[in-house]
Amino acid sequence: MDLDLRGRHALVCGGSAGIGRALALELAGLGARVTLLARHPGPLDATLAELPAAQGQAHARHAVDLGQPEALAALLAGPLAAGDVDILVNNSGGPPGGPLLDAPCAAFEAAFAPHLLASHRLVQAVVPGMRARRFGRILNIVSTSVYEPIPGLGVSNTLRAAMAGWAKTLSRELAPHGITVNNVLPGYTRTRRIAEIVAQRQAAEGRSAADIEADLLAHVPAGRMAEPTEVAAVAAFLCTPAAGYVTGVSIAVDGGRMHSI
Repeated sequence: MDLDLRGRHALVCGGSAGIGRALALELAGLGARVTLLARHPGPLDATLAELPAAQGQAHARHAVDLGQPEALAALLAGPLAAGDVDILVNNSGGPPGGPLLDAPCAAFEAAFAPHLLASHRLVQAVVPGMRARRFGRILNIVSTSVYEPIPGLGVSNTLRAAMAGWAKTLSRELAPHGITVNNVLPGYTRTRRIAEIVAQRQAAEGRSAADIEADLLAHVPAGRMAEPTEVAAVAAFLCTPAAGYVTGVSIAVDGGRMHSI
């Protein structure tokens, strides 16, 4: 099985923490040169220092807010202008929770900017080089709400469905050029995001974090939360040459929680 990413350049959004960090480490371990994107320099520097470089890779990082179009455009016109990205990982933290009906329109605008719109801008920037090399991997870290909406995450459910439709359409357009587009759908994973969801439910329901976690895990046949490395392992495979005939799919890594697939 060809998992060799030597000579490939991976651009990993949200690469300083959680699943993004774990995936960056996996890709670097497979030989890829990794460029990390995230908002905060401190965590970026910490992750950058941990990236394996057994193949002599010169890893890099850039602090940028993907929700700021001008900042992203400057990055794409400057440090990332070479057009040599072979693997693009779209990954950004989810929007705040709450009922859909209560969400103001501004909440949708704020959520779509660092997710769907930033992903689209990045794709438009990297696809020309991928086409020229006839190799590309576009991977989106999304959510199981693509298949089954999660109660209390109205804006997020809407956003994730839009990302899935966008990715499926892209996969059909780009497949003839040797470029795959896939989604990984993490279930309950021990990241800052799950801690935020638990805290929101604590505040709303007045119960302990342990009780809320027990409620969540009651619906997970595996009986536990995933570690970021477990999600990253599946995501990393989709970025390798071995996964060249897998495109347009949304793969759940959820311990069997979903009923619909």
